[in-house]
Amino acid sequence: MWDARDFRPALKQAICSVMTEFLKMHGLGNDFIVFDARDPANAVPDKIGPAAARWLADRHFGIGCDQILVIRRSTKADVFMEILNSDGSQAAACGNGTRCVADYVMPAGGSSTSIETAAGVLMARRDAKTGHIAVDMGPAHLGWQDVPLASKMDTLAVDLGPLAPVPAICHSIGNPHAVLFVDDAEAIDLAKIGPALETHPLFPDRANISFVHHLGANRFRMRVWERGGGITLACGSGASAVGVAAHRAGLSGRVNDIVMDGGMVTIDWQDDGTDSGRVIMQGPVAYVCRGQLSDELDQCLRAV
Repeated sequence: MWDARDFRPALKQAICSVMTEFLKMHGLGNDFIVFDARDPANAVPDKIGPAAARWLADRHFGIGCDQILVIRRSTKADVFMEILNSDGSQAAACGNGTRCVADYVMPAGGSSTSIETAAGVLMARRDAKTGHIAVDMGPAHLGWQDVPLASKMDTLAVDLGPLAPVPAICHSIGNPHAVLFVDDAEAIDLAKIGPALETHPLFPDRANISFVHHLGANRFRMRVWERGGGITLACGSGASAVGVAAHRAGLSGRVNDIVMDGGMVTIDWQDDGTDSGRVIMQGPVAYVCRGQLSDELDQCLRAV
C-alpha cells in the first residue's frame, strides 16, 4: 500500500513536457480526470469544449470519468477548480472532486487549502486523525428561488408527479438537489426515474436526484442520479443535500453518516442560528493513476 501524499509531488515533477498530463482520482468511486493547468508546461487549453469533455469521459473511447476537473490559478483562493460533467455541461459544485483536488494541491505537511469554484470559495482541511479531507460546502440555500424551482412552493414538499413515490425536499448546495425519503432506496429503478426527474419542468436548471432510506440513528442509505452524469457511486454535494434534508424533515440531528454505493461520508450541517448554516462534508480520497494523453485525445482536447 502506497501513500497518496508521496504520489502528489512525483506527479508535479512529471508535468514538464509539452504533452498533456492528467491524473485519475476518485472519492468513494465518484471518479475524476484531473488536469493541472497551473503549469504552462502542461498544455491544458483555456477552454475544454463539451464534445471534448464527452469524449474524455467516455469509458470505452476515452479515459472514463464522472467529471473532469481542471485546476487553474486563482486570485481569490489557492486555486480555481473548473468542473465539467460527463455530458459536457458545466457544474458549479462537486464535493468529492473538491476533496480530491484539495488533497492534491495541499502543500506537503499542510493541513488546509482554499479552492475557488463557480459556487464560491470552499475551504478544505485534512483531519489529523483519519487523514480524510473535510470540505466546507458553504451554506444550504433553502428557498424555492435558490434551488431554483420554476414557481413558488414549499421546498419541504415538492410534488414531482406520478414517477416520484413521495414529495421531494429541495435545496441548493451549490447545485440544485431533490431528496426523496423512501422505504427502500434499493428498490427504486433509478435508471428510469432519475433522468425523468432531473429534467422535470419544476427544475429550470435540472437537478440532482437522491433516493434515501433511514438505516438507523443519524445514518442514511443514499442512491443518486447526478445532473449531467447519471448514476454515480457517490456524490458529495448530493450527500450534503441528504444530510440537510434529513434534519429539515425531522429525521435526524445535524451530523449524519451518508452511505452511498461507493462508501460513506459524514455531513455536519452546522447550527449558526439561521436556516442556512454551513455544510461540512468529510470523507476519503484515492489516487488511481497518472498518464499522458494520446495524440488523438490531445487533439480532441483542443477541438472547438
